[in-house]
Amino acid sequence: MHETAYEITTLTPQQPTPKPGMLPTEIPPGVQMVTLPGGIRTLAYTPQQAPPAPPVPVAQPIPAWAKTTALLTPTIGGGIAAAGVGLSYAAPGLIAMSEALWAAVALIAAAAIGVPMLLRIGRSAAGAGKGSTHITQNITASGMFGKATGTINHR
Repeated sequence: MHETAYEITTLTPQQPTPKPGMLPTEIPPGVQMVTLPGGIRTLAYTPQQAPPAPPVPVAQPIPAWAKTTALLTPTIGGGIAAAGVGLSYAAPGLIAMSEALWAAVALIAAAAIGVPMLLRIGRSAAGAGKGSTHITQNITASGMFGKATGTINHR
C-alpha cells in the first residue's frame, strides 16, 4: 500500500454533519454572523440602528437691515400711493396752470418786441418837426474821494 497525503475519517453518530457555510452575499439584510459566548458562530437577527437624526437648525436672529427694510416698505408704498392720489386731484389745476404759464410767456415775448417798437414809433412821430436832442455831460473830480462837479450841454 502506498501512503497518502490525506486522511480519510468516517463520521460517528455523535458528530453532526458539517454544513457548508454561506457566502457574505447570501446573508439577507438585517441578519449578521455572530459569535455566541460558547464560541459557536451562527446567524442572528440584529436590531437595526436608526440613522442619526439630522442636526436641528439653530434659529438665526433677523438682521437689523432686514427689519428696517420691512418697516420702511409699507411707508414708502403708502407715500407713493398718496402722491398718485394727490396728482390725480391736482391734474386739472396743473393743466390750467401750464396754460396760464404759456400765456405769460407769450405776453413777455410780445412785450419784449412790442414796447421798443412803440417807443421808436412815438419818438419818430414827436420829433418829426425838430431835430434830435444831444446832451453832453462833463464830470470832473479831484482825488479818490473828492467832490465831483459837472456841466450839462444841450444842443
